[in-house]
Order: sequence, then C-alpha cells, then structure tokens
Amino acid sequence: MRQRRWLELIKDYDLEIHYHPGKANVVADALSRRAHCNVIEVRPTARVICWEMNEIEMPVEFLVELYNISIEPTLRDLIIEAQKHDPGMAHIREGIAEAKRDCFTLDNQGVLWFKNRLVVPKDMELRKKILEEAHKSVLAMHPGSNKMYQDLKQRFWWTRMKREIAKYVSECHICKRVKADHLKPAGMLHPLNIPAWKWEDIHMDFVVGLPRTQKGYDSIWVIIDRFTKSAHFLPVKTVYRANTYAELYIAKIVSLHGVPRTITSDRGSVFVSRFWEQLQKSLGTKLIHSSAYHPRTSGQVERVNRILEDMLRARVLTYSTKWDDEFAYNNGYQKSLEMAPFEARMGGGANTSEPVEPGERVTFGPDLVTQAEEQVRFIQENLKRAQSRQKSYSDRRRRPLVFKEGDHVYLRVSPMKGVHRFGVKGKLAPRYVGPFKISEKCGPVAYRLELPPRLAAVHDIFHVSQLKKCLRVPEEEIDTSQVQIEPDLTYEARPVKVLDQKQRSTRRSTVTMYKVQWSEHTEEEATWETEEYLRTKYPGFLPSTSN
Repeated sequence: MRQRRWLELIKDYDLEIHYHPGKANVVADALSRRAHCNVIEVRPTARVICWEMNEIEMPVEFLVELYNISIEPTLRDLIIEAQKHDPGMAHIREGIAEAKRDCFTLDNQGVLWFKNRLVVPKDMELRKKILEEAHKSVLAMHPGSNKMYQDLKQRFWWTRMKREIAKYVSECHICKRVKADHLKPAGMLHPLNIPAWKWEDIHMDFVVGLPRTQKGYDSIWVIIDRFTKSAHFLPVKTVYRANTYAELYIAKIVSLHGVPRTITSDRGSVFVSRFWEQLQKSLGTKLIHSSAYHPRTSGQVERVNRILEDMLRARVLTYSTKWDDEFAYNNGYQKSLEMAPFEARMGGGANTSEPVEPGERVTFGPDLVTQAEEQVRFIQENLKRAQSRQKSYSDRRRRPLVFKEGDHVYLRVSPMKGVHRFGVKGKLAPRYVGPFKISEKCGPVAYRLELPPRLAAVHDIFHVSQLKKCLRVPEEEIDTSQVQIEPDLTYEARPVKVLDQKQRSTRRSTVTMYKVQWSEHTEEEATWETEEYLRTKYPGFLPSTSN
C-alpha cells in the first residue's frame, strides 16, 4: 500500500531514473560500505544453481552469469586473528584457566572478552585503525577524547585505553586548527613599570569610524599620560599622513609637556612608518609597540577609548555631530589615582561652573614644589596598589602557559568577514594556521615565530594568548604557500587542485560539479563546487572550455 501511495504521488511528474554508483552514495549507505568491506574476490556458481534447478525440474535459460562475493576481513576479524598471535593474550588465557582472571572470558570460538567488550591486543597498527575509524570517519567527525572513549569502551578494551585516546585526540591536526578553546586565556598579567614623572611615558591610539563633523574630522587621536591619566583628544582626519601627525604632535603635546621618554602604541601604519620612527629617534623618545594583534598591551588607552566613545554617544544625542569641541574626561575621578587627571597634572581641580569661595589658600614658591613632590609620591603609591589589585583580579581568570625555543605552535587567525569558502561564510573557517616553530622568547608572555616568506608583512612577535601548542608536527604538512594571509592575519582560502568531476542533473539543466581541494586543507576536506561559482569567483583556475 505504501508503494501504491508513492506511485500516486509521483505519477504526475516527468521523471528519468539514472544509475548512481553505490561507491559514490556514501551518505545514504555509509554503514554497509566501510573501507574494510571492499569486494576482493568473485567466483562463478552457475553450475550449482543449474543443478538445484534441475532437481526441481525447472527449466533454466542462461541470461547472465551469477557471481559469489567474498568480503575482506572485518575489523572484528582482524582483532580476533591478532589475539591468536599476541603473547599478552596467551598470558590472560592462562589466568582464565587458573581462575585468576574473573573479568575475562573465552567464548566458544576462543575469542577473548573483557566482560562484554572485545579485547584488543597490543598491535599499534590495529589500535590506530580503530582510533581513526572512531575519530575521522563520516559518522564520527572528530569527537572529543571523553566522548570518543565513551563510544569505544562499549565495544573494545585494552590497557591504558583512555590515555591513548586522549593522546590521539590531542595530536589531531584538524582538531587543533578548527576547535575553539574552552580554557582560561593564556598568559598572566604583567603591568608596565610605573612612570617616575608626569608625561614621561605616554600611550597613543585612534578612535575611528566617527561621523564626519562640519570641519571634516572623522577620527580622534587619543594621547594619554600613563602617570596622571590625563589625556588629549585631538580631532584628526583619516587622510592625514605621518608628517601631518608629527606636526600635530609637536604643537599639541611636545609644546605643552615636553618630549616624552617612551611612547607605547599598537602597530598602526602611522606608528610604524619610517618618518615617525626617525622623528622620535631624533627627539630621543623610545617607541614601544604592542605584540601582534594583542591590544591589551595598551590596555589603558583602550579603556580610555571606550570611555570616550560612551561620552561621545551621550553628547551627539544632544549636540548632533559636534563632538570635536570639548570633552570632560580630564576632570573625572580616577579610582587608581584617587583624584581627577587634571588635579594630578596641575595640582588642583579644574574650575567649573560653581563659584570659588574667597579667601581660599593658594600655594606658591617652594611650598608648591614640595607639594608637587608629595603628590607624585602619593600617586605612585596609589598606582602600585591599583596595579597589584588589578593583577590579582585578572590572574584569577587567566592561566600560565610557557613554551620553549624549538616548540611548534598554531597561530590564531581571523577569517575575513563575508568571504565565501566551502559554500559557506568565513565563520566556519579554521581558527588557527600552522604549525610554526618558536625561534625566540621575547619576554615573559611573548614569542617570536619562524614565519614563511609569504607572511613577511606580519610582525613575527605574538602574545602567548594567540598561540596553541602543537603536540605532534604533522608528518605530511599541507603546502600553505598559496594561502594569502593579510598583515592583519585574515585570509581567504583559495582552490588549489581539482580532484574529481561529475554532472548533476536538475529538472531544467545539467550542472557540472568539481571536487576541489582548498589551500591550507587536505584532500579529506575537499568540497564539491559548481563550475559557474569557480569560474566567477576564481577566474583562471579551471581550464578554458574548447568550442
């Protein structure tokens, strides 16, 4: 009846039935088409069948010749055969005979069992085949060590089984590159040294993407004194070049506060330009750049940027886009200073709309110098306590991670937003690339990597939080020479080789499909893509069609 209902449903459609090879129909028939179940032998049995047909007096007409199929040994057969030749299994059998092995049993065929689990002998190739089947097959898809152990222990047993599974999963190259970490961020907090005086050590950064004002400004150059926390917010334009920033720096910072001793910044194009570096060298200022893609190095300026953005959001609600006129940050209380930045820099609070009471004492002369020195010592003590408190809070949510020179690590990357790879957006792209070798330890939490020449534009020093240890370097590393990784560690995977081709028929047309291997990926990760997509997205990859 069920077939009749299906016939009633499809009889109105114009259908063509095409043969689809069983070996290509992996998903629908995965359980019955394992790799160790290939057809290896056929034998004719026509004579036997003819004899049986004659016995029941049934006429025989030869149309085709029938074959008998013999299947290669299954995984269970391989384990049973290996048990016969393993010395450890013989020792267990002796213990069973002497009633010293209560958990082990022998069935009628002489197969050794641990309770209801098949005992796997100490054959490393056989165990590796079991682990690969449970971890890399289509039905497994790279489970974690605990899940993989729970699945395997229902059927198999061997000594140190859980430990071997955990080691196998931890060394899986694909798992290391694609799986997210669920651990605390690596690297303990290491605060910068406390400055000795005002405006000797400063931070710099930019707030970009702001609405354009009437004067044409669309960004803010944030410059902060690490000691007093006082800041200058300089309206700038993104089209400014390094020489324009240098003129603004001399006019707004050096003329007011003198030449700073150090400047801490990220690796923006302005701060790493040759002109800017030569200027600071001539002024005697040391440039300190953060490690690659680790903005927490300049955590103070990043925090001020967030405060500034919140202030701007509140201001533009009232004054539209006039955000470049004035700011109230320097007159706000700072917990680490226990005073406002303006008071720390000038020795007193800024005048506000409140009237000043007459007769207030004003300090001048030698007393002013003494008061300034006392205030500096007071600020330094406050900063020490604040740093100690912040470090204790931060380290609770962090974990120490140390590498040695010569270790191999994976490097965290950020796939480009909107990039189309594997038929999906870049969100499913690998989280790490590599592995790369550590050539030098550059401080307690920074390391220099041996990057290939194609990554020459990327700074080679990284914070430990950007790295993941590689426990086993893959024997056959993938050729990543064609991976176009940008200086900001974003990349777009590109097709490198066509592995197969097929035709897919639809109701209206026939579509040509190509099985493509992508850069930074193995043949196992190849995907089927349409010819139209490959010719449009990657012109020149496919050979031109001949007319």
